Amino acid sequence: MDYKCEITKIATRIREIRVERGMTIQELAYLCEMERSNLSRIEAGRTNLTIKTICTICNALKVNLTDVVK
Repeated sequence: MDYKCEITKIATRIREIRVERGMTIQELAYLCEMERSNLSRIEAGRTNLTIKTICTICNALKVNLTDVVK
């Protein structure tokens, strides 16, 4: 399993769900209590995510972890 490929899949799914919800990066970052630039790097797949960060984002998007990591 290539972890970079998996990070890209998760990042893409986060962005897709955010757009489906009609949210901006700034709005989601606010709900996650993180900087917009950090969320931007996450959505671009340029950072290694922790489970805690993924769970925080899932809670803000009101989705299950499995919706993001499938």
